[in-house]
Amino acid sequence: MFQHIKIKQLSDLMDSETPVHIVDIRDPQSFAAGHITGAMALDNSNVQTFVANTPKDENVVVCCYHGNSSQGAAQFLFEQGFSNAFSLDGGFEMWKLGKPDKVEI
Repeated sequence: MFQHIKIKQLSDLMDSETPVHIVDIRDPQSFAAGHITGAMALDNSNVQTFVANTPKDENVVVCCYHGNSSQGAAQFLFEQGFSNAFSLDGGFEMWKLGKPDKVEI
């Protein structure tokens, strides 16, 4: 089962030496308008490549708009073998409010 991660926990993880892959499943226009620093856009066109090329034991945090759609995506990644799959509570909108210094535009 995937896990939930709070804004502060992700920020701390990003500041640590621990590998973390942040994947943003919002539409391309929303991603282009702003995303978590270091995040990559993930959609149906590149998900299989991501699954094949990313170490399954590293942290993967899924971000969407408000933290709802990311839960299904995190569960999918968990089912693909990612033991540390997370859904970001509150999504990008909450992240933007809490960590504006870590938003890339």
